[in-house]
Amino acid sequence: MPTLRLEVVTPTEKTYSEEVDMVTIPGADGEYGILPQHIPLITQLKPGALKIQRGGQESFLATGGGFAEVLPDRVSILTDMAMTAADVDESAAQAAIDRAKATLQDKSIGTEAQAEAEAMLARSLAQLHVKRHGHGQGVPDSR
Repeated sequence: MPTLRLEVVTPTEKTYSEEVDMVTIPGADGEYGILPQHIPLITQLKPGALKIQRGGQESFLATGGGFAEVLPDRVSILTDMAMTAADVDESAAQAAIDRAKATLQDKSIGTEAQAEAEAMLARSLAQLHVKRHGHGQGVPDSR
């Protein structure tokens, strides 16, 4: 069965680089299931759970915003955050959600502060989703 190379890169490191059977990415227009020989595609990535299928097993990464480039033999993810469930500090993520919600309640904030709070909220919700919803396996360290 053919595979494709998945590479996930953040500003500080290459988080993941392996051959996989399938990857599901949280795109701006919904989730995209990517199999080998997929047509070329570039899409915006929204914060969410990146689902990786490899060797009959599923694993997950919490990702932030960014971009995905899909080619027939590889998927490249450029994101501002990629974390396994083991890397997520649940209390810190919940505190970030609470701070973001409080900021968004303030009607006097500017558009830049609002955008930052919305981004923090989305990234923190993605982390909690991966941590709490049975995605505890995370992704094996492939750096």
